[in-house]
Amino acid sequence: MDTVKGLGAGSPVVIFSKNNCCMSHAIMVLIRGFGANPVVYELDHLTNGLQMEKALTELGCSPSVPAVFIGKKFVGGSNEIMSLNIKGELKKLLIKANAIWM
Repeated sequence: MDTVKGLGAGSPVVIFSKNNCCMSHAIMVLIRGFGANPVVYELDHLTNGLQMEKALTELGCSPSVPAVFIGKKFVGGSNEIMSLNIKGELKKLLIKANAIWM
């Protein structure tokens, strides 16, 4: 779990994904639409991807991907990100994390 948290804290926006996950793709498009450039870790392309997926599940992400860190903090999966967007909070969170500038 420390590896996942460390990677999640490494950039303003970090997304753990899988290549064939349509919701991961949708979340990446949404976040990039604000002008952010997230670091993306495709778990199905990493040698330790299964261990990372297990750690994400232990953090409370179900399903395990997408898992989004913003401002060095675990925000959640697609439901949480979409809810933040609907409430108008996602943009504020991205600005606070210095992922975008307005």
